Amino acid sequence: MKALAFTITNRSRYDFGNNHPLLSRHPQELVPSMEMPRDANDDLKYLETLPSLRLLATHIPLSLFPRSSITISDRVVYVCREPKDAFVSWWHFVKKFGHGEHSTNDLESALNMFVQGFSPYGPFWEHCLEYRRQSTSTPDNVLFLKYEDMMSQPVKHVIRLAAFLGVPFSTKEEEDGAPKEVVRLCSFENLSGLRTNQTRETIHFLNIPFDKSVFFRKGVAGDWVNHMTEEMGRKIDCVMEEKLKGSGLVL
Repeated sequence: MKALAFTITNRSRYDFGNNHPLLSRHPQELVPSMEMPRDANDDLKYLETLPSLRLLATHIPLSLFPRSSITISDRVVYVCREPKDAFVSWWHFVKKFGHGEHSTNDLESALNMFVQGFSPYGPFWEHCLEYRRQSTSTPDNVLFLKYEDMMSQPVKHVIRLAAFLGVPFSTKEEEDGAPKEVVRLCSFENLSGLRTNQTRETIHFLNIPFDKSVFFRKGVAGDWVNHMTEEMGRKIDCVMEEKLKGSGLVL
Protein backbone atom coordinates (compact mmCIF):
# COMPACT_ATOMS: atom_id res chain seq x y z
CA MET A 1 0.00 0.00 0.00
CA LYS A 2 2.87 2.40 0.74
CA ALA A 3 4.35 1.78 -2.69
CA LEU A 4 0.96 2.15 -4.39
CA ALA A 5 0.04 5.37 -2.61
CA PHE A 6 3.46 6.91 -3.24
CA THR A 7 3.47 6.01 -6.93
CA ILE A 8 -0.10 7.15 -7.53
CA THR A 9 0.26 10.51 -5.82
CA ASN A 10 3.69 11.25 -7.32
CA ARG A 11 3.09 10.10 -10.88
CA SER A 12 3.28 13.68 -12.19
CA ARG A 13 6.83 13.93 -10.75
CA TYR A 14 8.14 10.51 -11.69
CA ASP A 15 7.41 8.31 -14.67
CA PHE A 16 7.49 4.53 -14.40
CA GLY A 17 11.00 4.18 -15.79
CA ASN A 18 14.42 3.36 -14.38
CA ASN A 19 14.72 6.52 -12.27
CA HIS A 20 11.66 5.93 -10.12
CA PRO A 21 12.44 6.23 -6.36
CA LEU A 22 10.93 2.81 -5.63
CA LEU A 23 13.72 1.19 -7.59
CA SER A 24 16.37 2.52 -5.21
CA ARG A 25 14.56 3.27 -1.96
CA HIS A 26 12.43 1.05 0.25
CA PRO A 27 8.69 1.88 0.56
CA GLN A 28 9.27 2.24 4.31
CA GLU A 29 11.67 5.09 3.58
CA LEU A 30 9.37 6.85 1.13
CA VAL A 31 6.32 6.80 3.42
CA PRO A 32 7.30 7.57 7.04
CA SER A 33 5.50 6.03 9.98
CA MET A 34 3.64 8.26 12.44
CA GLU A 35 4.50 6.19 15.50
CA MET A 36 8.02 5.10 14.59
CA PRO A 37 10.59 7.94 14.93
CA ARG A 38 13.76 7.51 12.95
CA ASP A 39 15.86 7.69 16.13
CA ALA A 40 15.56 8.36 19.85
CA ASN A 41 16.03 12.12 19.35
CA ASP A 42 13.42 12.46 16.62
CA ASP A 43 10.33 14.37 17.80
CA LEU A 44 8.53 13.78 14.47
CA LYS A 45 8.27 17.51 13.76
CA TYR A 46 9.86 16.85 10.38
CA LEU A 47 6.56 15.24 9.34
CA GLU A 48 5.03 18.72 9.23
CA THR A 49 7.61 19.80 6.67
CA LEU A 50 6.72 17.10 4.16
CA PRO A 51 5.21 18.45 0.93
CA SER A 52 1.59 17.96 0.01
CA LEU A 53 0.21 15.44 -0.73
CA ARG A 54 1.63 14.20 2.56
CA LEU A 55 1.68 10.43 2.97
CA LEU A 56 2.02 8.92 6.44
CA ALA A 57 1.71 5.33 7.62
CA THR A 58 0.43 3.97 10.90
CA HIS A 59 -0.75 0.79 12.60
CA ILE A 60 -2.54 2.50 15.49
CA PRO A 61 -6.26 1.88 16.13
CA LEU A 62 -8.60 4.59 14.89
CA SER A 63 -9.76 5.25 18.46
CA LEU A 64 -6.26 6.54 19.32
CA PHE A 65 -6.38 9.25 16.68
CA PRO A 66 -6.98 12.68 18.25
CA ARG A 67 -10.38 13.68 16.90
CA SER A 68 -9.04 17.10 15.94
CA SER A 69 -6.35 15.51 13.76
CA ILE A 70 -8.82 14.07 11.24
CA THR A 71 -10.26 16.86 9.13
CA ILE A 72 -12.62 16.88 6.19
CA SER A 73 -9.67 16.99 3.79
CA ASP A 74 -7.87 13.99 5.30
CA ARG A 75 -7.98 10.57 3.70
CA VAL A 76 -7.38 7.31 5.55
CA VAL A 77 -6.80 4.10 3.63
CA TYR A 78 -7.12 0.95 5.71
CA VAL A 79 -6.04 -2.47 4.49
CA CYS A 80 -7.53 -5.48 6.24
CA ARG A 81 -6.17 -8.98 5.73
CA GLU A 82 -7.72 -12.40 6.33
CA PRO A 83 -7.07 -13.07 10.05
CA LYS A 84 -5.20 -16.37 9.72
CA ASP A 85 -2.87 -14.99 7.07
CA ALA A 86 -2.46 -11.76 9.04
CA PHE A 87 -1.47 -13.75 12.13
CA VAL A 88 1.06 -15.90 10.28
CA SER A 89 2.57 -12.84 8.59
CA TRP A 90 2.87 -11.04 11.92
CA TRP A 91 4.42 -14.11 13.58
CA HIS A 92 7.07 -14.45 10.87
CA PHE A 93 7.87 -10.73 10.98
CA VAL A 94 8.30 -10.59 14.75
CA LYS A 95 10.29 -13.81 14.77
CA LYS A 96 12.77 -12.44 12.23
CA PHE A 97 13.92 -9.51 14.31
CA GLY A 98 13.06 -10.89 17.75
CA HIS A 99 12.31 -7.60 19.49
CA GLY A 100 9.52 -6.81 21.94
CA GLU A 101 7.34 -8.55 24.46
CA HIS A 102 5.25 -10.18 21.75
CA SER A 103 8.13 -12.01 20.09
CA THR A 104 7.98 -15.79 20.37
CA ASN A 105 9.16 -18.71 18.27
CA ASP A 106 6.30 -20.85 19.56
CA LEU A 107 3.48 -20.61 17.03
CA GLU A 108 0.84 -22.08 19.33
CA SER A 109 1.68 -19.70 22.19
CA ALA A 110 1.56 -16.77 19.78
CA LEU A 111 -1.80 -18.00 18.48
CA ASN A 112 -3.24 -18.15 21.99
CA MET A 113 -2.18 -14.55 22.55
CA PHE A 114 -3.72 -13.52 19.22
CA VAL A 115 -7.17 -15.04 19.87
CA GLN A 116 -7.23 -13.48 23.35
CA GLY A 117 -6.66 -10.07 21.82
CA PHE A 118 -3.04 -9.63 22.90
CA SER A 119 -1.18 -7.97 20.04
CA PRO A 120 0.86 -4.77 19.71
CA TYR A 121 -2.09 -2.70 18.49
CA GLY A 122 -4.94 -4.32 20.35
CA PRO A 123 -7.40 -7.06 19.40
CA PHE A 124 -7.33 -7.73 15.66
CA TRP A 125 -11.13 -7.72 15.35
CA GLU A 126 -11.55 -4.38 17.12
CA HIS A 127 -8.86 -2.82 14.94
CA CYS A 128 -10.72 -3.86 11.78
CA LEU A 129 -14.16 -2.97 13.08
CA GLU A 130 -13.21 0.60 14.07
CA TYR A 131 -12.03 1.46 10.57
CA ARG A 132 -14.88 -0.43 8.91
CA ARG A 133 -17.51 1.47 10.88
CA GLN A 134 -15.84 4.79 10.13
CA SER A 135 -15.63 3.95 6.42
CA THR A 136 -19.37 3.31 6.46
CA SER A 137 -20.23 6.57 8.22
CA THR A 138 -17.70 8.78 6.40
CA PRO A 139 -16.79 7.03 3.12
CA ASP A 140 -15.13 10.17 1.75
CA ASN A 141 -12.60 10.08 4.60
CA VAL A 142 -11.94 6.38 5.17
CA LEU A 143 -11.47 3.74 2.49
CA PHE A 144 -11.66 0.18 3.82
CA LEU A 145 -9.91 -2.35 1.58
CA LYS A 146 -9.31 -6.07 1.79
CA TYR A 147 -5.88 -7.40 0.90
CA GLU A 148 -7.32 -10.40 -0.93
CA ASP A 149 -9.57 -8.22 -3.11
CA MET A 150 -6.62 -6.05 -4.05
CA MET A 151 -4.59 -9.11 -4.99
CA SER A 152 -7.34 -10.51 -7.20
CA GLN A 153 -8.16 -7.22 -9.00
CA PRO A 154 -5.15 -4.91 -8.60
CA VAL A 155 -5.83 -2.56 -11.52
CA LYS A 156 -9.43 -1.97 -10.42
CA HIS A 157 -8.27 -1.11 -6.90
CA VAL A 158 -5.46 1.14 -8.09
CA ILE A 159 -8.02 3.19 -10.04
CA ARG A 160 -10.29 3.26 -6.99
CA LEU A 161 -7.42 4.28 -4.72
CA ALA A 162 -6.36 7.13 -7.00
CA ALA A 163 -9.89 8.51 -7.07
CA PHE A 164 -10.19 8.30 -3.28
CA LEU A 165 -6.85 10.10 -2.79
CA GLY A 166 -8.05 12.96 -4.97
CA VAL A 167 -5.73 12.26 -7.91
CA PRO A 168 -7.90 10.19 -10.27
CA PHE A 169 -6.52 8.80 -13.50
CA SER A 170 -7.62 10.68 -16.60
CA THR A 171 -9.26 8.83 -19.45
CA LYS A 172 -6.05 9.15 -21.42
CA GLU A 173 -3.97 7.76 -18.56
CA GLU A 174 -6.24 4.74 -18.35
CA GLU A 175 -6.11 4.26 -22.12
CA ASP A 176 -2.31 4.52 -22.01
CA GLY A 177 -2.16 1.85 -19.31
CA ALA A 178 -0.95 3.99 -16.39
CA PRO A 179 -2.88 1.98 -13.75
CA LYS A 180 -1.31 -1.23 -15.07
CA GLU A 181 2.13 0.38 -14.88
CA VAL A 182 1.49 1.30 -11.24
CA VAL A 183 0.55 -2.32 -10.53
CA ARG A 184 3.65 -3.61 -12.32
CA LEU A 185 6.03 -1.25 -10.52
CA CYS A 186 4.49 -1.85 -7.08
CA SER A 187 3.95 -5.59 -7.38
CA PHE A 188 5.37 -7.86 -4.71
CA GLU A 189 7.37 -9.70 -7.35
CA ASN A 190 9.00 -6.52 -8.61
CA LEU A 191 9.75 -4.90 -5.24
CA SER A 192 10.96 -8.06 -3.53
CA GLY A 193 13.18 -8.86 -6.50
CA LEU A 194 15.07 -5.56 -6.40
CA ARG A 195 18.66 -5.88 -5.26
CA THR A 196 18.25 -3.00 -2.82
CA ASN A 197 15.45 -4.89 -1.05
CA GLN A 198 17.26 -8.23 -0.98
CA THR A 199 20.36 -7.03 0.85
CA ARG A 200 20.98 -6.90 4.58
CA GLU A 201 21.08 -3.13 4.38
CA THR A 202 19.07 -1.82 7.29
CA ILE A 203 16.40 0.74 8.05
CA HIS A 204 16.47 2.18 11.58
CA PHE A 205 13.47 2.96 13.75
CA LEU A 206 14.25 4.08 17.31
CA ASN A 207 17.79 2.81 16.74
CA ILE A 208 16.42 -0.68 16.04
CA PRO A 209 17.82 -2.04 12.77
CA PHE A 210 15.43 -3.74 10.36
CA ASP A 211 16.83 -5.58 7.36
CA LYS A 212 15.07 -4.33 4.27
CA SER A 213 14.31 -7.89 3.23
CA VAL A 214 12.29 -8.53 6.42
CA PHE A 215 9.34 -6.63 4.93
CA PHE A 216 9.04 -9.10 2.06
CA ARG A 217 8.09 -12.75 2.58
CA LYS A 218 5.50 -14.29 0.22
CA GLY A 219 2.75 -11.77 -0.41
CA VAL A 220 0.11 -14.40 -1.16
CA ALA A 221 -3.33 -15.28 0.19
CA GLY A 222 -3.96 -18.57 1.98
CA ASP A 223 -0.39 -19.27 3.08
CA TRP A 224 -1.59 -19.97 6.62
CA VAL A 225 -2.30 -23.61 5.66
CA ASN A 226 1.46 -24.17 5.35
CA HIS A 227 2.07 -23.17 8.96
CA MET A 228 -1.05 -23.96 10.99
CA THR A 229 -3.16 -27.05 11.57
CA GLU A 230 -6.84 -27.05 10.62
CA GLU A 231 -7.69 -27.00 14.32
CA MET A 232 -5.62 -23.85 14.82
CA GLY A 233 -7.32 -22.27 11.83
CA ARG A 234 -10.76 -23.10 13.23
CA LYS A 235 -9.76 -21.52 16.53
CA ILE A 236 -9.19 -18.19 14.82
CA ASP A 237 -12.31 -18.57 12.67
CA CYS A 238 -14.51 -19.19 15.70
CA VAL A 239 -13.19 -16.16 17.55
CA MET A 240 -13.66 -13.92 14.51
CA GLU A 241 -17.18 -15.20 13.93
CA GLU A 242 -18.08 -14.43 17.55
CA LYS A 243 -16.43 -11.00 17.67
CA LEU A 244 -17.73 -9.81 14.28
CA LYS A 245 -21.25 -11.13 14.71
CA GLY A 246 -23.86 -8.60 13.64
CA SER A 247 -21.29 -6.17 12.21
CA GLY A 248 -21.73 -7.15 8.58
CA LEU A 249 -17.96 -7.57 8.26
CA VAL A 250 -16.80 -10.94 6.98
CA LEU A 251 -13.09 -11.77 7.15
